[in-house]
Parts: sequence; C-alpha cells; structure tokens
Amino acid sequence: MAERLVGKPAPDFTLETALGDGSDFGKVSLSDYKGKWLVLFFYPLDFTFVCPTEITAISDAAEQFKAVNAEILGVSVDSKHSHRAWINTPVDQNGLGKLNFPLGADITKSVARDYGILIEEEGIALRGLFIINPEGELQYQVVHHNNVGRSVEETYRVLEALQSGGLCPIGWKKGDKHLVAK
Repeated sequence: MAERLVGKPAPDFTLETALGDGSDFGKVSLSDYKGKWLVLFFYPLDFTFVCPTEITAISDAAEQFKAVNAEILGVSVDSKHSHRAWINTPVDQNGLGKLNFPLGADITKSVARDYGILIEEEGIALRGLFIINPEGELQYQVVHHNNVGRSVEETYRVLEALQSGGLCPIGWKKGDKHLVAK
C-alpha cells in the first residue's frame, strides 16, 4: 500500500529545468517555493499527445495562479534538453511553444518515485498533481490514468478552497459560504 502524503511535509526535490521561454536552463528546489503555494504536476513524457493539451492550458492560466500566490512546476522523466526542444517546437508540429513556468527534468525518476507516481516497469510517471502550501506541507493530490488530461479549473478551485481555510462543500467556489461544524 502506498504511503499517505497529504497532510505531511512534501517530499523534497532539486531538479534541473528548462525555462518556460525556452531560452535557457535552470535549477529549482522545493525550498525555492517557501512562502508560496506550489502546483506541482507530473506528466508521462515529452512529445506525446495528451500532455501538451494540459501543459498549455495550465500555462494559459498561470497568471490566474500567480494572482493567488501560487507557482507552477511541470515535471517528467525527460531531460532538460528534451523539455527545451519541446518548448521550442512550434505547436503545429506537436510542440508546446513558450510556457509561463519551467519544466523540471526528473531524469533519475527519484522525484516521481518519492511522490508515489512512478510506473516502475515503464519508467514514466502517472499524471499526478500536488498542491503544496507555503509551509511545504502537501495539501492535495490527484493521480490518474495517463490517457486522461486534468482540469485546470478544478485545480484552481481546489487551490482557492485550500487557501480559504474553511470547510468547503462539493463545488465550493470563492465567495461561497463555508460549512459550519456542529
């Protein structure tokens, strides 16, 4: 049985990255996000078919996330060079185009393994999405089959619900009332 991560300190990481504008490489660690919310998402591989639909949709919403003190980091088991090539490949040629966040290279697969989403026999990650609070505690995770893309709107809704600090019923949105414990 997989170890529970939600409610515990998020597994630490340091990753090389391809910058979202495709111009260069960088490095990022969990500690770089201290004081901010982090939406950390894993996808299986670069140059695939479902992944660009998710990655570009999240990129399009990046300013919305930044407005509520949240950063975004995408990760796969590909190299930083593959990430950069994919960012610099035109969208009409199965590329991503410029992104509003970096892509992390988990070439050793250690981060996907630490987050419990590595498919060992295939050497790729499941579609795992994690929301980590400013103190570094994992607050939310969703993991599902690689054939189905995730919802940016639901991720944002959950982030706002977590930030609200209250008891949020199904479908809760910012401005809705919280539940009152009786």
